[in-house]
Amino acid sequence: MQYNFEEIEKKWAKKWEIENSYQVKSNPKYPKFYILDMFPYPSGAGLHVGHPLGYIASDIISRYKRLKGFNVLHPMGFDSFGLPAEQYAIENNVHPAVSTQENIENFKIQLAKLGFSYDWDRQVTTSDPNFYKWTQWIFVLLFQHFFNRSEKKAMPIEVLIEYFKKEGNINHLAPNNENFVFSAQQWNSFSDKEKADILMQYRLMYESFGFCNWCEELGTVLANDEVENGFSKRGNYPVVKKKLKQWNLRITDYADRLLEGLQTVDFSQSMKDMQTHWIGKSIGANIQFQIDNQNDTIQYLSVFTTRPDTIFAVDFMVIAPEHELVQSITTLIQAPAVSEYIEQCRRKSDIDRMKEKKVTGCFTGAYCLNPFNQQKIPIYISEYVLLGYGTGAIMAVPCGDERDFNFAKHFNIPITNIIGKHFNGQTANPTKEAILENSDFLNGIVMSKAIDIVIDKLEALKIGKKKINYKMRDAAFSRQRYWGEPIPIKTKNGIAESLPLESLPLELPYIEKYGLDKVGIGVLAQIKDWVEQGFETLTMPGAAGSSWYFLRYMDNKNQHHLVDKTISDYWNQVDLYVGGTEHATGHLMYSRMWTKFLFDLGYINFDEPFKKLINQGMILGESFYTWVDEANKLIYPNHILISGQAQTLKAKKIPFAERFLKTLGKLDIDKKAIFLKEMNLENYKLVGIDTPKPANFDDHKGFDFECQIDKMSKSKYNVVNPDDIVKQYGADTFRLYEMFLGPIEQSKPWNTHSIEGVHRFIKKLWRLFYDDHTHQNWNTEKATSQELKILHKTIKKIEEDIEKFSFNTAVSTFMICVNELFDLKCHKKEVLEPLIVLLFPFAPHICEELWEKIGNPYSIMNTKFPRYDPIYLIEQSKNYPISINGKHRLNLDLPLDAEEQFIKNVVLENEVVKKWIEGKSINKFIFIKNKMINLVIQ
Repeated sequence: MQYNFEEIEKKWAKKWEIENSYQVKSNPKYPKFYILDMFPYPSGAGLHVGHPLGYIASDIISRYKRLKGFNVLHPMGFDSFGLPAEQYAIENNVHPAVSTQENIENFKIQLAKLGFSYDWDRQVTTSDPNFYKWTQWIFVLLFQHFFNRSEKKAMPIEVLIEYFKKEGNINHLAPNNENFVFSAQQWNSFSDKEKADILMQYRLMYESFGFCNWCEELGTVLANDEVENGFSKRGNYPVVKKKLKQWNLRITDYADRLLEGLQTVDFSQSMKDMQTHWIGKSIGANIQFQIDNQNDTIQYLSVFTTRPDTIFAVDFMVIAPEHELVQSITTLIQAPAVSEYIEQCRRKSDIDRMKEKKVTGCFTGAYCLNPFNQQKIPIYISEYVLLGYGTGAIMAVPCGDERDFNFAKHFNIPITNIIGKHFNGQTANPTKEAILENSDFLNGIVMSKAIDIVIDKLEALKIGKKKINYKMRDAAFSRQRYWGEPIPIKTKNGIAESLPLESLPLELPYIEKYGLDKVGIGVLAQIKDWVEQGFETLTMPGAAGSSWYFLRYMDNKNQHHLVDKTISDYWNQVDLYVGGTEHATGHLMYSRMWTKFLFDLGYINFDEPFKKLINQGMILGESFYTWVDEANKLIYPNHILISGQAQTLKAKKIPFAERFLKTLGKLDIDKKAIFLKEMNLENYKLVGIDTPKPANFDDHKGFDFECQIDKMSKSKYNVVNPDDIVKQYGADTFRLYEMFLGPIEQSKPWNTHSIEGVHRFIKKLWRLFYDDHTHQNWNTEKATSQELKILHKTIKKIEEDIEKFSFNTAVSTFMICVNELFDLKCHKKEVLEPLIVLLFPFAPHICEELWEKIGNPYSIMNTKFPRYDPIYLIEQSKNYPISINGKHRLNLDLPLDAEEQFIKNVVLENEVVKKWIEGKSINKFIFIKNKMINLVIQ
């Protein structure tokens, strides 16, 4: 019978669903294995072939571990709140609650076609009130706790209040305001509002005002990674810096524990490096530089530096354009230039500012004084200094820092040399080993030893102190949009109060139609009743639900607890987490911090969420590009406009689908216009539609296209729908092909044509059991030692490859095995039955079908993974290459322990060898044991 993948896959998908084959329960009798995919945002576009790459890998491991006797938790859910879901709903004129549910159902249908072993009874959806009740619950707990630095853990805010009542805050300085000190007497005299404002400086979830990336067209603040070159990545809308009220997650309090935790988890070194760099721990000093005011006002510029030894080489100061001192210290003469420069910087994200190579800045007209010699130091503003890092100010040492050096050269600022021959005047030298010169009381001291000397002197003079600083900033944890978790806070008489835990969830009110927030107070501010009750009008960001969802899978029906502790003790950490590197410094950081917080409070007994992390690469697609000018008119690649006055133009690349390339040339002018409208390209000026065709224009080309390998994305018109592949080749072929493309961690291009080879392999496997008609090939004969050798060699290799997550080499091993069995005409159940058990994690449908057809009364997933027998791995023979006069003619399997005479007799009796030596004499018979055989004839 022929291999009918469509019937087979439908049959088993339905049977597995009806029998609830993947349902799992906590069972202490069995060892557990918790494997998890980073859950998807249910896009309206559905899956493309790049999405299932990690899902297939995790499914292979899940099925493999089950065959190995583990109780496997393998759940799936949907990250359904956030900006992408809401934008899709707005663009399609539908409520986000409706479009999100429709998209989830579509995703589930697509996932079901691929045969994933998810326990759908455990599904979580972040926009479901039954789920976000617990997201709000954690938010409230964060609001009600502070980080006790002496204990290095979260504790109730009431503990802090008791400290304040007895001793003030001298032993518990505010994390971001250490100069603010009060006594117990002062605390007890503060008003309720003053006390609330002080406590807000300590809460792990706190409200503040600060500069954010504000996109008016999207009506929300954006994270740095959502902004590029001053425009939003979604929609390409202008983004400016705007001071707004925000809720923030005080993740910086956990910085040291996040660093320490990296030593206990099995992440790639590159992932650990990314997180370490993001946290950016550094040790140095905070130094107070007095502003050189002409009036009686005393102001200080606070600077954090890791190199206090260079204090006498500070030739200028640079502060962030948003720094609070800018307005008060800028002179009247410099005010217009400073104002213009600040406006330029407002349109760039922090990431864009840090990437900028061009030197830019503006002199404020103000000076500060070196605390040791009172030398006047000019103060500049520049985009490369960020308000969110350190104090938002740097002391610039051009002889020791390349960026400072380039800045000094650009603005003709004299450079002080404190490192003698180590500075050549042409480039900065960041050495710590030079002996200091031109450095007052530090002259003659090695720089590395001078650091502590300067810090001690600063502290003695009370103008500075030793300080640990972090590059990581507290995370903005609110958005102005509608589609997100309501923040469970009420404001009463100017004081923010958390809702009682028993009153949760605070459900998102249904709004049929609403306008975007253009001022930064939130869409919910448009609901009169909501505002009158004092509810917060901002919502949580998309990252909120994903910060803890892995815990809810363990116990998703529990109405009384986030997760029952007995159950979380059993499933414990996620043993294997699979997802993309794009979440390295966002989701992973938040989830690690929230886990540590819940551990501090005793709700769980582990403080790292994920034991091992695998970052899968991307499936890349072919994008077709042409060139357009700034008015979106098509131009030649040499940037010359096709119609009108020829001129050189600044060009950008616009992606087109492959079907655009193939279809456009076949359409007449009217149909082309309709086609372009469907592609949302109706504003493009195209040759042959509304511009004159230039002389010698090649009709069949139409446009000069360029093919490029890109990330697969709807915006690049290069997506391939897995439904189409499954329909043509089947889910098992699709699964095997994605694994066969290359190592799971690497990105690789998709090529639909090359999937044919994998499909032929599947059909060849089928023919080991059945021919293309009705004849049964498989039999119950006893296997030969050679056949068993092939099988057991395969068992060993597949097990090793799965354990190493080397799925591409495993697929190659299956292909080799099937080819070898075919060559031997092996159709024996003794060999084929364990083979399909090996293959089952990769291609479950065909293996389940064949398992049933060879007479097994129970599911293949309830059997055991085969064990290899080492006896079959011992080599009994050597496959010798046989050469005649140095030219390879054939190979022969010969016993390893055979003597040379026996070998010679067998070789000379071989029919192929006889043919080549017929009528000729043998001069030499060269035998090199375990290597080769060569006959010299004439």
